[in-house]
Amino acid sequence: MSKILTEVLNANQAYASSFDKGHLPLPPARGFAILTCMDARLDPAKFAGLAEGDAHVTRNAGGRASDDAIRSLVISHKLLGTSEWFVIHHTDCGMELFTNEIMADLLEKSLDTAAIDANGWRDVGQGPGSTDGKYIHWLTIQNQAQSVVEDVARIRHHPLVPKYIPIYGFIYDVKTGKLMEVPEAMAAGRAV
Repeated sequence: MSKILTEVLNANQAYASSFDKGHLPLPPARGFAILTCMDARLDPAKFAGLAEGDAHVTRNAGGRASDDAIRSLVISHKLLGTSEWFVIHHTDCGMELFTNEIMADLLEKSLDTAAIDANGWRDVGQGPGSTDGKYIHWLTIQNQAQSVVEDVARIRHHPLVPKYIPIYGFIYDVKTGKLMEVPEAMAAGRAV
């Protein structure tokens, strides 16, 4: 058994030994959802003041409004009653460090973890790789504020999203812990 697996299972055993949240209802108590990045430096429970059962949190690379993220938001509203949504990207995001082409080229060489240095990304794996990376839109980020605006607008205009749900757009600052409003995204996500 790996060290990480052992640590996780031990932590779970300690958590379960005093678990007292089994009574929480399925719908989130505070009635909202957050779409944010999977970056390990972000703790939505802390930066948004959440406890277990308060809100839905959907995370992916970049906090992007992918088809699957929108699927989760629609389920969150339609079946579980959330009525306000937040899109929260963050500063110093790894999704700003590559393009679709860079990712496809790296994957074509090998499936092993790549390395980055002053000259950019380079593959250090042994191969084989795969050309399938060319057919995925990796939803990279060139400009944080613009990506928040794009994601809020994409969600707002999706045919399965009710116009009365407000969608808020923010950038989380990983250096200060503050949420910074993106005014253009807030306007794009305004409920009607």
